[in-house]
Amino acid sequence: MMSTVVTTRSWAIHPFHAAVLGGVLPLFLGALLADYAYWRTYEIQWANFAAWLLVGAMVITSVALLCALIGSFSRPRRLGYLLMLVLTWVAGFINALHHARDAWAIMPGALVLSVLVTVLALLATWLGFSSLRAGVVR
Repeated sequence: MMSTVVTTRSWAIHPFHAAVLGGVLPLFLGALLADYAYWRTYEIQWANFAAWLLVGAMVITSVALLCALIGSFSRPRRLGYLLMLVLTWVAGFINALHHARDAWAIMPGALVLSVLVTVLALLATWLGFSSLRAGVVR
């Protein structure tokens, strides 16, 4: 039995896009962990950390969304990934607006929104990186 490696990269995303997409999930996860720490301790600085992590996550998600939009012109089959990234951006924006409120007023909604956005970011990252197969063994 003989196996042959066929190298095809028709679905791979650009390396810059991959690097930016790799930063989306850790920032949203950091905001979730900061919200959890605030929920457990009510130390206001944790709410500030979460708000700043959300700002960073929104900037990185915006760049990843721009890369996905540009990449969708050459690969129109990646529409599911683009829609999941748009959904992540919208939910993250709502979460950032919720975090702009007074620190005492954001709980428990901030924690619920952070869990939702982190799950959406996980799905978007998984869909984005699921195309990075360098070759297929036959």
